Amino acid sequence: MPPTLNIAALTRRTGVPADTIRKWEQRYGVLCPERTSGGQRRYTEVDVARIEWLKARIHEGYRIGEAAALLGSTAVAPKTSADLRDAYVAAARASDVDALGRLVERALALASLDEALTQVLGPALVEIGEQWSVGELTVAQEHLASSAVRSALQQLLADARASIRGVAVLACPPGERHEIGLMMLAVLLRSDGWQVAFLGADTPLDDALDLATTIGAGALCFSAATVENADDVREWFDGRRVPDALEVTIGGGGTDQQDISEAVDRLRAIPA
Repeated sequence: MPPTLNIAALTRRTGVPADTIRKWEQRYGVLCPERTSGGQRRYTEVDVARIEWLKARIHEGYRIGEAAALLGSTAVAPKTSADLRDAYVAAARASDVDALGRLVERALALASLDEALTQVLGPALVEIGEQWSVGELTVAQEHLASSAVRSALQQLLADARASIRGVAVLACPPGERHEIGLMMLAVLLRSDGWQVAFLGADTPLDDALDLATTIGAGALCFSAATVENADDVREWFDGRRVPDALEVTIGGGGTDQQDISEAVDRLRAIPA
């Protein structure tokens, strides 16, 4: 895209004073204009978008340094869920650890929690997994992408919240080690007022049920990435006595309830 705007035109387009634009450019590196033979700056529509993005974040309460760190040095600031999702997959392909971390923060900062997890990070990890399965990404690249999301989810789960709706026990059945989808469900349930007992990967079914019964949980949720693991859970619970007040649900790639938001909606329907 050829440079077309001088700094006065950029100020008119964005409403940001020229002195402020120069300060953001010099201090935070958020713009990289070309210069004419006479040394005058020339900006593009991409620069307009970046300045407007920063203005919007400042209006939301971010300090300029925080907003600039979220924006990073990418040529175009992702604006939509699809943009963020594509950018995350591209960062994984590039093995760009810094970009992966920034994009996770940006998704969580700019979208609702539901949107960030169900429309950006969750689908991005699914696509990354699919690209790994056909040899387009390495194991290391897939692990980098998963690790960045896992770290953010662990921080969200560590935040103390009041229990309003009750207790939910979350676990992966024996042999199941894919737990990031379960962590996303845990974060969304926490935001909906549930106290979450997160047991994680490879949990014996009888241990999970015993805990749920002991603590009077209202929900016991299992995540199964394969049909075989999901069937094993169903067969184990078939005819088994569970407390009347305990809702047992199975989700994940091995079931027809693969969308995290579907599981959350079902659990939100449980009376508080």
